[in-house]
Amino acid sequence: MFKFLGYLFLMGYILIPASMAQNHVFVEAESFDNKGGWVIDQQSFAVMQSSYLMAHGMGEPVSDASTTVQFPKAGTYQMWVRTKDWAPYPKGPGQFQMSIDGKPLPTVYGASGNDEWKWYKGERITVKQLQVKLAIQDLTGFNGRCDAILFTESTDFTPPNTLDELTAFRKKQLKLSDQPMEAGHFDLVVVGGGIAGTTAAISGSRLGLKVALIQNRPVLGGNNSSEVRVHLMGDIDKNHYPKLGRIVRELDNGDPGNGNPNAKEYGDARKIAIVKAEKNISLFLNTHVYRLEKQQDIITAVIGRDIATNQEIRFTGSFFSDCTGDGTLGYLAGADFRMGRESQAETGESLASTKADDFTLGTSNLWASTPRDSVSTFPRLPWALQFSDEYHIDEPQSDWQWETGFGNYNTITQAEQIRDHNLRAIYGNWSYLKNNKAEKYAKHKLAWVAYIGGKRESRRILGDHILNQMDVQEGKFYKDGTVTATWTIDLHFPDKKNSQYFEGQEFFAGTKHIRVAPYTIPYRCLYSRNIQNLFMAGRNISTTHVAFGSTRVMRTCGMMGEVVGMAAYVAKKHNTTPRGVYQDYLSDLLVLVKDEPTPQP
Repeated sequence: MFKFLGYLFLMGYILIPASMAQNHVFVEAESFDNKGGWVIDQQSFAVMQSSYLMAHGMGEPVSDASTTVQFPKAGTYQMWVRTKDWAPYPKGPGQFQMSIDGKPLPTVYGASGNDEWKWYKGERITVKQLQVKLAIQDLTGFNGRCDAILFTESTDFTPPNTLDELTAFRKKQLKLSDQPMEAGHFDLVVVGGGIAGTTAAISGSRLGLKVALIQNRPVLGGNNSSEVRVHLMGDIDKNHYPKLGRIVRELDNGDPGNGNPNAKEYGDARKIAIVKAEKNISLFLNTHVYRLEKQQDIITAVIGRDIATNQEIRFTGSFFSDCTGDGTLGYLAGADFRMGRESQAETGESLASTKADDFTLGTSNLWASTPRDSVSTFPRLPWALQFSDEYHIDEPQSDWQWETGFGNYNTITQAEQIRDHNLRAIYGNWSYLKNNKAEKYAKHKLAWVAYIGGKRESRRILGDHILNQMDVQEGKFYKDGTVTATWTIDLHFPDKKNSQYFEGQEFFAGTKHIRVAPYTIPYRCLYSRNIQNLFMAGRNISTTHVAFGSTRVMRTCGMMGEVVGMAAYVAKKHNTTPRGVYQDYLSDLLVLVKDEPTPQP
């Protein structure tokens, strides 16, 4: 069945570049059948309800993206392009042109001085042949972006810009049905393919559950993938239940460090191969879950959209696990959650903020340069952050400290702005090093810059227990203690010197590691307190902001996923809820945690 669905998805990818309604021809940029050197960015789907194409060339123009557009009839059409100037200081670097049948059109997009997504009016073109080759030509290599292109015969039509109107317009032009394709019914639907989601899927599968693993990128591993390149932290060899963490070990690719320029060090292909070897897992990559169905407090189905083709698919399930990091599934379901810092008065934690606020740990875009045999240059960039002899960061490669957020930005609704601020910092600092420290960096060249942001903190879904500082530091052992955590209480804050020079625009972090003895995370932190069939694993589990500083590292999150897979099995076996597992069948769960389940025939 799923091979057939995959075939339909492929066919959609070929046939969807343009959809026609009335006198409009609408083209989604992410659906171009040849992406060239452009990349798909879906990180702002929650805000835009769409992906887009981006020219991430690190300062060198990327090859053209192109597609064939089918027009309903010959004639004259007005072209519109939806884009933005991502760094308008005063005008940004993301410039590009459109071309028709190999002929570039004169309008240059991406340098308007306006950082809002909007439609820009282009040329009127004459169509003689019904099939036209449309291409996007990058002019700079500095992250120009294109959401969609519209051709219309109307001389007085302006495409909509407001989110609701634009979303309805997209749906109509793309002929997206209110009845998405059906993926089938699953015992466990795991949304999010980071380390936690991947281990949850494998754990459930090996106990015989029929599992859907849904990931909105082309790779698994989340922050540990080659797209983000963060190494795995947290110990798995100090467990109260020593066999827990076995699946994490299978996925672990060693310690390549943060931002290693060699993508293979992060083991993308191996992670996917491990998942595909599980006969009970149906893997759906490039699928962003953005809405769901529920009956009262029970989730019945989730709907995902392919980030390239825009085809939609529906997954029904008995149990769901939110492993998105952002708590997306819980948010859509109406689960109780917190975002930001609690106050000392509320939690009794000495490390909590005096007053509750929206402060969250930030997002990193790591980068690396490598030595070369010859000298290379890098332009001076007036639109980037500006550095000086007095303040710059003298290093050939980033580490975790390159981080933006800290309450200045919302890590969910402003994910694009956070990433863009990181890029302005990276490119600005690199420009300074190349042009002012030639003796050290003349033969270095940027080898890799992450365009996918590596998030640390956003929503935390509340469970029947909210792990706090005292649980962590005092090593409290609850009867449902499962995952053993070992990482310090590691709460980042803006680096003082960075704040001195970039107050309110910090992009560099500091921390104070507060060491803890190994402690256990209660199972009650791994399911929602008000949505009956919702588990969670990863950085969005039920903790305070302070405790989250210790639980958020990926080996620890991976063990959470293993426990969720086991708990889903127990819940199905006894026809109960995640809470029912704790109340009535905890001993069954702990037997699995202790003995490590073996794959079922």
